[in-house]
Amino acid sequence: MGYTLGVDVGTFETKGVLVAEDGAIIAQARRAHEMIVPRPGWAEHRAEEDWWGDFVHVTRALLAQSGIDPQAIRAVACSAIGPCMLPVDRAGRPLMNGVLYGVDTRAQAEIDWLDATLGAAAIIARGGNALTSQAVGPKILWLKRNHPEIWARTAKIVSATTYMTYRLTGDWVMDHYTASNFAPLYDIAAQCWRCDMGDICDEALLPRLMWSGEIAGQVTAQAAAETGLVPGTPVTCGTIDAAAEAVSVGVRAPGDMMLMYGSTVFVIQQTAARLSDTRLWHAPWLFAGEYAAMAGLATSGTLTQWFREVVAPGLPRDAAFAQLTAEAEAVPPGARGLICLPYFSGERTPIHDPAAKGVFFGLNLTHGRAEMYRAVLEGIAAATRHITETYAEAGAPPARVLAVGGGTRNAPWLQATSDMTGLEQIVCGTTVGAAYGDAFLAALAVGTAARGDIALWNPPAQVIGAGKVAEYDRLYPLYRRLYAQTRDIMADLG
Repeated sequence: MGYTLGVDVGTFETKGVLVAEDGAIIAQARRAHEMIVPRPGWAEHRAEEDWWGDFVHVTRALLAQSGIDPQAIRAVACSAIGPCMLPVDRAGRPLMNGVLYGVDTRAQAEIDWLDATLGAAAIIARGGNALTSQAVGPKILWLKRNHPEIWARTAKIVSATTYMTYRLTGDWVMDHYTASNFAPLYDIAAQCWRCDMGDICDEALLPRLMWSGEIAGQVTAQAAAETGLVPGTPVTCGTIDAAAEAVSVGVRAPGDMMLMYGSTVFVIQQTAARLSDTRLWHAPWLFAGEYAAMAGLATSGTLTQWFREVVAPGLPRDAAFAQLTAEAEAVPPGARGLICLPYFSGERTPIHDPAAKGVFFGLNLTHGRAEMYRAVLEGIAAATRHITETYAEAGAPPARVLAVGGGTRNAPWLQATSDMTGLEQIVCGTTVGAAYGDAFLAALAVGTAARGDIALWNPPAQVIGAGKVAEYDRLYPLYRRLYAQTRDIMADLG
C-alpha cells in the first residue's frame, strides 16, 4: 500500500493528512498559528515559524500517529494561503514577515499609481484582472518603495507555497494559478512572466513556472532530517489553498463551483474559457488548457471569530460557537429586521473597496447577541449572493455548487446561504479541505489516481436545499442599497 501526504497552511492553522491510494484518510494533524495584524489593513505570517515550522510539526505528527514507514509515501503536495508576498535573500532566508492575500490592503497607493500610470485597460489586457488588494505586483512595488534596505537584499519574491516547496526541494517554483495573482507581472495569454510594466521587478526575482500536478523536485537530505520524510520523495509544485480545496470536493468541469467556508468565503468556478469581467479574478486552472474564475469576500469565518471574542470572551471557542449557533437558529430569517454589512476588513469581490466598513443597521432595544450573530451569518450569505449574481451577469452561472470548509458545520450559515442565493449546495463526505486536495494532486502527479477518481475518494454526503424565504427577498435589496448609500461616508471615515 502506498500513501500520499498533503499539507495546507491556512490563515489560522495548518492541516495535514496522510491518505491511502483509495482515498481513505489514515491520519490527520493540525497546528494553530495567528494572523499578525501590526496595523489596520495589514495582515502577515512568519514564514519560518508559521509556514515551515507548521509543516514540520504536522508531518512528524502524521508519521507518529499513523506508524507507517515513510518509505511508503509516494509523493508530497503543499498548498497555502495565497497569493502572498515574501522577499528572501540569496540563502533563502525570509527578510520580513509574509504579506498575506487580499485581506492585506497596504498597497492601495501603489494600485492607484499603477492604474494611473499604465492604464487599467492595459493591466487587464496583460493579466486578465484589474488590480485589487489581491494582486501581488503592487505589494512588491510597496516593498521596493518603502523598504529599500530590504529590497537591496532581496534575491527572490515568493508565495507561501513556493517557500515550503523550496524548503522541501531547494528549488524555487510556482504554479500558473498562483502566478496569475502577481498582476501585472504575469501574461495570462502567453502564460509566462512578463516584467515590462511599471518597473516593479526583474523576472530573475520570480520563481520558475509549472503546473500544479507536476513534480517540482525531491525531498532533500536536510528537509528529510527536519520532517522525518525520506530523501528523494517526489514533491509537487503545489498551489493556493482554495484551489486545492476545490479539487478536494470534485471541481473538475466547466460550471462546477466551489464555495469555501473558511476565514473568508472564497469561490472558484471552472469555466470553459477565460471570462472578461473585472469584478472577478481569472486564472489558468491547475492543468494546461483549463480556466477558472474566482471571487472572495474579505471577512467571513474571521468575522464570526471576532464576534465570538467580543460577545463571549470567557467561553472556550467550541462551546461559545455551539451556544451562539443554537441562539441564532432560534431567531427567524431576517434577524428581526437587523442587517449586517460584513465589510470588517474592507471588501473584495465584487465591490473591491478597501475602504468599506462593517455595519450593523436597524438595531433596537429588543435585539441581542442572538439577532446580531444571525445577522452576521446572513450578511455573509448576502455578500455570497452578490458574488453568485456576478457570475451569472458575466455569463457563467454556476451549474453545480460544492460546499467545503469549517463553516459547513455551521447549519444556520449553510442554510442561509442556500436560501439567500437560491442555489442548492452539495457537501461531500470528507470536508478536510485543501490538505485532502493536496494528497489527491500528489496521487495524480505520480500516477496512482486519475482525475475522475476524486468522485470515488470523496462522494456527496448531503444536499442543502434552497428554500424560498420571503424575508430574504425583502432584505437583500436593502442590503445592497445600504452599502451604496453609505459608501462615501465609509471612505470619509478613513
